Amino acid sequence: MKSDSLKVSAVIPASPQAIFKAWLSGKEHSAMTGSPAKATSKVNGAFTAWDGYISGKNIELKSPDRIIQSWRTTNFPADAPDSRLEVLLEEATGGTKITLIHTAIPPGQGADYKEGWIEYYFAPMKEYFSRKE
Repeated sequence: MKSDSLKVSAVIPASPQAIFKAWLSGKEHSAMTGSPAKATSKVNGAFTAWDGYISGKNIELKSPDRIIQSWRTTNFPADAPDSRLEVLLEEATGGTKITLIHTAIPPGQGADYKEGWIEYYFAPMKEYFSRKE
């Protein structure tokens, strides 16, 4: 079966640098999503988010506009390879356009993750960064 993939975007009221830094900081990632996270700004560094539901490694970090991570959740079948998450940040009116390109998702799970990115990342991020400015 072919793996799922998705692309989803939103404008967040913050600079690309602020989002890049927050994504890779356990403390700030936790604050912006409202759930425990451990993160690092090192290539090959491991991270977890949503209290261990999400885990992976940083593959490529290009400040302030691109983060590539291996990514999986506890819902992935044990034998499924990690998916690939590309986070693109570009300046836009009202802040930063964040685009998530999520590929190699286990078949049938893509729609759930697309909804999850909007509900559990974009919505709380908008709220978090609008309070910070």
